[in-house]
Amino acid sequence: MSEQKKMNILWIMSDQLRFDYLSCYGAKHIDTPNIDWLASQGVRFNKAYVQSPVCGPSRMSFYTGRYVRSHGACWNGFALPVGQPTLGDHMRNLGVKCELVGKTHAVPDREGMARLGIEPQSLVGRRVSEAGFDVIIRDDGTNHSESLSRHAEDYDDYLRSHGMDGENPWDEWANSAYDENGNLVTGWLLENSHLPARVPKEHSETAWLTTRGIEYIEAQGEEPWLCHLSYIKPHWPYLAPAPYNDMYKAEDLPPVNRSEAELQTEHPLLKAWTEMRVSQSFTRDKVRERVAPAYMGLIKELDDQLGRLFTYLKDSGRMDNTMIVFCSDHGDNMGDHGMGEKDLFYDCSARVPLIIYDPRKQANATRGTVNEDLVEAIDLVPTFISFYEGAQKPHIIEGRSLEPLLHGQKTPWRNYCVSEYDYATRDARVALNMDQADARLVMIFDGRWKYVYVETMRPLLFDLQTDPNELHELGGDPRYAAEIERMKEFHFAWARQHHNRITKDEATVEKMTAAKEPKGIIIGYWNEKELEPDNLRLPPHLRD
Repeated sequence: MSEQKKMNILWIMSDQLRFDYLSCYGAKHIDTPNIDWLASQGVRFNKAYVQSPVCGPSRMSFYTGRYVRSHGACWNGFALPVGQPTLGDHMRNLGVKCELVGKTHAVPDREGMARLGIEPQSLVGRRVSEAGFDVIIRDDGTNHSESLSRHAEDYDDYLRSHGMDGENPWDEWANSAYDENGNLVTGWLLENSHLPARVPKEHSETAWLTTRGIEYIEAQGEEPWLCHLSYIKPHWPYLAPAPYNDMYKAEDLPPVNRSEAELQTEHPLLKAWTEMRVSQSFTRDKVRERVAPAYMGLIKELDDQLGRLFTYLKDSGRMDNTMIVFCSDHGDNMGDHGMGEKDLFYDCSARVPLIIYDPRKQANATRGTVNEDLVEAIDLVPTFISFYEGAQKPHIIEGRSLEPLLHGQKTPWRNYCVSEYDYATRDARVALNMDQADARLVMIFDGRWKYVYVETMRPLLFDLQTDPNELHELGGDPRYAAEIERMKEFHFAWARQHHNRITKDEATVEKMTAAKEPKGIIIGYWNEKELEPDNLRLPPHLRD
């Protein structure tokens, strides 16, 4: 095995983290020095977009290198179908372990496994159930929802071992608090977001996962590994342990990014979205002013814990042979555009932080730089394959390796990026009386114009050059008809691409073309004389 293949990858993902709540991305209201330090050692990608602004489908695209329309896991609780090649498959083919410490939001394709006779508890069954990972620690939180199959058993056991007992310690300690009157209250209710979580900071979920990540790395031998250290925070419930719960106040928040015109929109889709409960809640100033400081506290806690992790990596000499990737699976609207949660394709939701530290000397020239190319979440899988000198698989993987950008090489790049949204399960679909089959959106972004295809309705359009805050929707203005047509062509071109011809690579297809029909198959020839120029002969039993 080459020295290259003895290297490792630490892939850190944070859940629901906005790019613009990091100081290295220009935030002035919060300081994240440890994430900033990582950016100073690698490349900070400034225009990275996820393939869906929702946990499940976004992560399944991260884990497969494929668009949502290709892998089919289009909403939370939708299983990645059996047979979809994953990062784990690609890494193990290269002799690299691919293991999980944290969250994936994956659910098992039980019907698919039953149809194929795969035992869920077998090695293959476990990998299929876990989006291709071998699980060291699985932590998706626990809310007793069978449909989402969330897990926090390891964290529950940890809390119990430190005297924090209960039927559901994740909920009762990490996500509950005592109010001013000494009553135990839940972090699920937004009014409680300012309270300190019951769990001490040294035992919080973020601290615990950091420790588990360090322990994982410490236990590794010579075999190369990829560890997906995947944090559940700052995803809701928005409840932080002391002192992070009151580290920030309402006056520390950046101004909310919304306009009155957005709240009065006549576009049916946007109108339905702003009328959903979560949007109505976050449009109220008192809600945002209670929740956003806690959200910031959770981000600050994450940054502090990453400082502990990075210190370990430096002190142990691991920085020399470990690629470090930091990203999030999507952002959080946090009241911007009159919306809560992480819906639709505004930059606060679909654009994510992406920082990559490549330890190889070829990356020295790009350390501390900012890249402005259009990057997609699906680019990470081929980047990891390149890191281990593996052959690219464009017939399977729809992303592109970022290695040329990491090494400062000039290379043709994509003209647009794509994100998708299946809103069949959302209240907005019911309010619109929309058929499930039509509840789909596709975003095409070319670096300036953001176009959103809306089935059965007119498209949405934003010009991020003149309107970087995305406050003015232009899709209904006839003056922009030419831009809409241009973006529609991008969408059509993307839709026409092969995305399910994954069992034969390009080289095999070329060989099949050159070989013509299989031996013994003769099609379209009039007589034996016509066979001769093509070096074909009849089978022996048909010859004279």
